[in-house]
Amino acid sequence: MCGIVGLYLKNPALESQIGELFTPMLIAMTDRGPDSAGFAIYGDEVADDWIKLTLRHPEKNYDWKALAEKIQDELDIGVEWFQNAKVAVFKLHTTDAIAEAYLAENACDVLILSAGQSIEILKEVGLPAQIAETFNLRGMKGSHIIGHTRMATESAVTMEGSHPFSTGMDLCLVHNGSLSNHNRLREELKREGVKFETDNDSEVAAGYLTYRLQQGDTLTEALEYALKDLDGFFTFTIGTRDGFAVVRDPIACKPAVMAETDDYVAMASEYQALTTLPGIENARVWEPEPSTIYIWERSSDDKRG
Repeated sequence: MCGIVGLYLKNPALESQIGELFTPMLIAMTDRGPDSAGFAIYGDEVADDWIKLTLRHPEKNYDWKALAEKIQDELDIGVEWFQNAKVAVFKLHTTDAIAEAYLAENACDVLILSAGQSIEILKEVGLPAQIAETFNLRGMKGSHIIGHTRMATESAVTMEGSHPFSTGMDLCLVHNGSLSNHNRLREELKREGVKFETDNDSEVAAGYLTYRLQQGDTLTEALEYALKDLDGFFTFTIGTRDGFAVVRDPIACKPAVMAETDDYVAMASEYQALTTLPGIENARVWEPEPSTIYIWERSSDDKRG
């Protein structure tokens, strides 16, 4: 049993408040996932010729400044960075391939939690309230955010095994449920070049979507394939640079509820996580249908598969 929450702002005036709005939503899912929690926030975009990486190191006092200076000197590129608790966000004037290859060769003990122009993933072992405080979630700004509270059943309680999972540019996934064919799919995806950091079944789902998108599929098409190829029960919420998506398995085994106003679209595993949102009493509230793809993006209207 896990908890999912997501918030997509249709009203840009609320972007400075997204952390304040989202924090009670995440904490409301504590009973569904008390062992770890995390979130992916989209905002503070870099230009297309830059890459933004969320990095984590096992050592609490790792010298991020030294790493930034080394990258700047050896690659001769622009580097901006800041630290947030145990992670650091690096903005590099280069491509993701060059940045990731450099880290793999020169800082192989640094874990890349996310890569893109907008995304930052922050996650940790512990209660959701503790994690929200650790990363100053209330003070964050952005256009959309998805989060997860975990009750581990498929793998150990570790930071690496917590959600969200990201295996593609500005793409991440959170999952409530269980996949029965993830081991076979993991091996198939590895042969196609998809890399995995954990044995969590949810990371396989994230990797599967990344693979489909790399084949040229749209997000809707990738999720349509997922409904055919991923065996199990699930509610997925997927974050992208432009918005977020929600999809449930063909029998809608895991709970989910959605709410929409002129200002936002929100989803949660339980309605109680939505009750602190402004205007929720006048929102359109519904349960997403089985095998139905819901997508909200800045460049398009609500789409349903």
